[in-house]
Amino acid sequence: MSVHERPFGRALEDFAVGDVYRHWPGKTITEYDDHLFCMITMNHHPLHTNAFFAEHDTPQGRNVVVGNLVYSLVLGMSVPDVSGSCIANLEVETLQHKNPTFHGDTIYAETRVLEVSESRSKPDRGVVTVETKGFNQRGEEVCYFRRKLLAWKRDAMPERHRPYDSAWD
Repeated sequence: MSVHERPFGRALEDFAVGDVYRHWPGKTITEYDDHLFCMITMNHHPLHTNAFFAEHDTPQGRNVVVGNLVYSLVLGMSVPDVSGSCIANLEVETLQHKNPTFHGDTIYAETRVLEVSESRSKPDRGVVTVETKGFNQRGEEVCYFRRKLLAWKRDAMPERHRPYDSAWD
C-alpha cells in the first residue's frame, strides 16, 4: 500500500527560472460572488453592484467585477502550485488589471518563475520571484501581478501534522 500526500506549494529547490505552472481548475465569477465580495470589503461603487447605473453611466454598459476579487481569485489559484508551503509572501511588486472581468466570466491562471535566490542571512530558505497572469475564457489577460515569496529549503520544511492517527495504518 502507498500513501500519497498531495503537494501543496514547493520547496526552494523545486523552483526553476522559466518554469510555468498552469493552475487548475478555473472559476466562473457569478454576480453573487462579486456582490458578496463588494459588501464584505465595503466597496459600494455602483459599477459593481448597480446594473442600471452600469448600463447607462459606464463605458462598459454592464457591471464590472471588482478588481480585488479578480486579483484575490488569481492569487488563490496559484497557492497550491506556488506558495502553499512558503514561509511568507514578502511583497507584491506590481498589480495590473489588463481588461475588465464581467459576471459569468471564467478565470484561469498561470504563474512563471522569474528568479530564485538563496537567503544570505538564513541558510534554510530563499526568495522566489514569480509573475502570475489571469485569463478569461476568451484568452484575454485580465490580471497581472509580480510577487516575491519566502520559501523553505526542502530539508528545513516543517513536517505536516494531522490531529489524528491515520485510519489506514
